[in-house]
Amino acid sequence: MALTPERKVKNSVTATLKARDVYYFYPVTGGFGASGVPDIIVCYFGWFIGIECKAGKNTLSALQRQNIARINAARGITLVINEDNIHEVSETLDKIEEWERK
Repeated sequence: MALTPERKVKNSVTATLKARDVYYFYPVTGGFGASGVPDIIVCYFGWFIGIECKAGKNTLSALQRQNIARINAARGITLVINEDNIHEVSETLDKIEEWERK
């Protein structure tokens, strides 16, 4: 079965996280889980990062925007990643490492 464009983005993000031995998980949505939560939840050096993966021109839903705003208000980090900005995952991890060295 062919991978969807969004699955390709998720796979690229998780490959970056795995290469750096970063703790992450995919939260359960629907049913007993919460809808609108970012696709990938990361903890890196104690920093909370929520990563929402999109493909092409797909945009955030209202519920996703609300969850991202709540994470940001709680001083977490959020990223909306697509095929064009996957590099932002590594850049964010690099910034956290820099902050932790200070």
